[in-house]
Amino acid sequence: MNREKLKQEIIDYSKKIGIDKIGFASADVFSELKERLKRQQNLAYYSGFEKGSVEERTEPERLLPEAQSIISIAIAYPSRMENPPKSTKEERRGIFCRASWGTDYHVILRDRLEKLSAFIKEKVPEVKDKLMVDTGELSDRAVAERAGIGFSGKNTSIITPEFGSYVYLGELVTNIPFIPDEPVDDSCGECTKCLDACPTGALIQGGQLNAQRCIAFLTQTKDYLPDEFRTKIGNRVYGCDTCQVVCPKNKKIDFHIHPETEPDPEIAKPKLQPMLRISNREFKETFGHISGSWRGKKPLQRNALIGLAHYKDVSAVTEIIQVMQHDPRPVIRGTAAWSLGKIGTAEAFAAIEHALAIEKDEQVRYEMQKGLDFRHEVSAR
Repeated sequence: MNREKLKQEIIDYSKKIGIDKIGFASADVFSELKERLKRQQNLAYYSGFEKGSVEERTEPERLLPEAQSIISIAIAYPSRMENPPKSTKEERRGIFCRASWGTDYHVILRDRLEKLSAFIKEKVPEVKDKLMVDTGELSDRAVAERAGIGFSGKNTSIITPEFGSYVYLGELVTNIPFIPDEPVDDSCGECTKCLDACPTGALIQGGQLNAQRCIAFLTQTKDYLPDEFRTKIGNRVYGCDTCQVVCPKNKKIDFHIHPETEPDPEIAKPKLQPMLRISNREFKETFGHISGSWRGKKPLQRNALIGLAHYKDVSAVTEIIQVMQHDPRPVIRGTAAWSLGKIGTAEAFAAIEHALAIEKDEQVRYEMQKGLDFRHEVSAR
């Protein structure tokens, strides 16, 4: 087998099937990453969504015993949408992060990786491989960095020379010992714009993230959102792009290469009030094809309530009262009461008082009391 010839054939084929960047890395242990993950674990900076142990995340041979190389791929996605709908006083809107604008990127990347795997198997029938997309054990970013796709920026995103950080990443672990590509030089320099702009201070220092404070993580949790973050989330219903938007490497970066990554504006910037009453079936039909739906509707509805409070949307009061009175989920009832208090109309406070008199759940009652406490803010306006 001529490995150099095969490598070039794979590169050529990748362009035909819609892979924007491809790189080859060794399957050696990710020693530096291992130490960093252990530090993250000790500091409790984990999100809890990570798959596998530290060893599984840094030792490719644990995932494929014959591992010799890892093929890393990147697919660019848009940073701007055409004719985005405006949020108005009559119809307040939320926003999904850019990585969740089009078809679920797991589907897109898996399609490309499966085609790549099939192509390699045609050339080398005895090959062994394992593909991973985000939900796998390996760190997509660590693999991409080693494979020369881009460098790891201070915002912890892989930044490519061509597409900035607006790329989806996936990898194929294989037993073929390809010649590895050279990593890309880090060019963040002295810039700290992402650290300075992070709404919650989640970027502790360049390249270190406390996921427990990251809005992208917080929007995906299902419990009550801690108070300190409720005023930071704004109208985000899923994810956060701040550290990417402010990055100078992303200035004027906007690629519309793949139709499946294009956003439906009505889904990417959804009306908030209708999200409060959406049924499971409607939710699946409307949002089921995007990655932002993976945790179900509960976190998004909680975030929508916080978004309406952010706007102090008086027109939503009647709708939110219905949620507070009738929703069977304590987190949603409690967040609705808090939201009503932030909006701060007489009708809202009266409804909270009425609901508090019959509410049995202690945490919901606590949230209702917090909602009533906003009277002091309203009287001081």
